[in-house]
Amino acid sequence: MGIWQLLSVELLTAALGLGLLAVGLLMPGRERRGLAYVATAGLMGIAAVAWAMREAQGVVLNGYIIDPFGTYFKLLFLASAVLTCIASFDYIGRLPRGEGEFYALLVLATLGMMLVASAGELITLYLGLELMTISLCILVTYRKGDMKSAEAGLKYIILGALSSAVLLYGLSFIYGATGSTLLEDIGRVVAREGVKPLLGVGIIFVLAGFAFKMAAVPFHMWAPDVYEGAPTPITGFLSVASKAAGFAAFLRIFFGALPASHGLWAELIVALSVLSMVIGNLVAIPQKNIKRLLAYSSISQAGYLLLGVVAFSVLGVGAILYYSMIYVFANMAAFTAATAFFNEDGSDEIADFAGLARRSPLLAAVLLFSLLSLAGIPPLAGFVSKFYLFVAVIGQGYIWLALLAVLMSMVSVYYYLQVAKAMYFGEPPAGRAAVRVPLGMQVALVVCLAVLFFFGLYPTPLTGYAFNSAMVFLGQ
Repeated sequence: MGIWQLLSVELLTAALGLGLLAVGLLMPGRERRGLAYVATAGLMGIAAVAWAMREAQGVVLNGYIIDPFGTYFKLLFLASAVLTCIASFDYIGRLPRGEGEFYALLVLATLGMMLVASAGELITLYLGLELMTISLCILVTYRKGDMKSAEAGLKYIILGALSSAVLLYGLSFIYGATGSTLLEDIGRVVAREGVKPLLGVGIIFVLAGFAFKMAAVPFHMWAPDVYEGAPTPITGFLSVASKAAGFAAFLRIFFGALPASHGLWAELIVALSVLSMVIGNLVAIPQKNIKRLLAYSSISQAGYLLLGVVAFSVLGVGAILYYSMIYVFANMAAFTAATAFFNEDGSDEIADFAGLARRSPLLAAVLLFSLLSLAGIPPLAGFVSKFYLFVAVIGQGYIWLALLAVLMSMVSVYYYLQVAKAMYFGEPPAGRAAVRVPLGMQVALVVCLAVLFFFGLYPTPLTGYAFNSAMVFLGQ
C-alpha cells in the first residue's frame, strides 16, 4: 500500500473535522442541525474504510505505525464517536449556538486518539494526546452558563495540564536515556543496556501521566466532578474513548518499546489495579447521581483493564482489546439512556429515575442490561470480557488478584441494582408523561443492546479479531 492509502483513515477524519468547522461557520444557525447527521454519516463512512484496512501493515513518516492493533482502536474510537453524535442530536440541538463546532471538536478529538493508537514515536504520541485533551477540554465546558460545566472544565484543564507536564517530563527522560524518540530504537537500547536510573525515573513519570488518562486511582481525582459537570454525551465519550486511548498509548510504549523494563513497573501496575477496583467500587455505593456513579464505575473498570497489563501476555493484551470494545457499547448505552432521560426531565439524580420502566420500557431495559454487562453478569458480553481478563492474570500466578476482582465485581452488582430498583420498583412522579426517545437514539440503544447479547452468547468473531491483533502487535 502507498502512504496515502495507509493514512486514509486519519486524512479522512481530519478532512471531516475541518470541513464541519468551516461549514458550521458559514451556515445559518437554524440549518446547522444538519451537521449532526453529516458528522454521523461521515464517521460511519470512515469506520467502513478502517474496517476494510483492518489487516493493513506498514510504517510511514519515519515512525507512524499502521497495524491491526492500531486499526482495532481506531474502530473503537469511531464507534464511540458515532454513538456520541447520535446521543447528542437533541441535547446539543437545544443549545443557542455552537452546534457545528461541537461536532468538529468531537471529530478532532477522535483524530487525536487515532494518532495516539498508531504513534511509533514519542513526539507524535504526545501531539495526539494534546489534540485529544484540548478538544475534550472545550467539549466538557460546552454548557455555557452552567456552573457545574464550568467547574468541570476548569478542573479538567488544570489537572490535564498537570498530567501532560508529568508525561512530557517522563518522555524527555526516556529520550535522554536512550537518545531516540522512536519506540523501535528505544526498545533496542533498553534491551542492550538495561534500565538505567534516568530511564527508570522517566518510566515512572510516564506511567503517572497515562494513569491520569485511564482515571486509575490515585490519579482519578478529576473524573467524578468532570463526569458530572460535562454534557452527558461527552461524559460517555470521555469515559470510554479517552480511557481506551490511554491504554493504547500505554501498550505501545510499555509492551512495544519497554518490555525489558517489566520488572520495574509490574508491581506498580498491580497496585494501581487493586486501588482502582477497590476504591472505585466502594465509593460508587453511596452515590446518588447517575453520572457520578458511572464515574466511579469507570474508575473500577480501569482497574479491571489493568489486569491485562499485569498478565503481560498475548492473552492479556487480547483481553484488554476485547474488554475495551465491549465497554464502549455497554457504557455508551448507559450514558445514552441517561441523556434521553435528562432531555425529558432535566435530572441526573438516581431518585428521579423512579418508575422509569413504566414511562419508557426501552430506556429502563437498556440501562439495566448495560449496567449488568458492566458488572460481568452472563449471558452479557461483559461476562466474557472479564472472564478472559481473570484467566490471563491467573495464568501469571496472580490468583489472589483475580479473586479480589471477582469480589469487587460482586460489589458492583449491588450499586448497579440500586438503579434497577428505582426504575422497576419506584413510583413515577405524578403527572409525568412517557419519556420521549428520538428514533435515531432508539436505534442506537437497540444496537448496543444487541451487541452486548450477541457477543455474550457468541463471542468468537470479536475475540478472534482482538487476539489476532494482539498477536500481530507482540510479534507472535
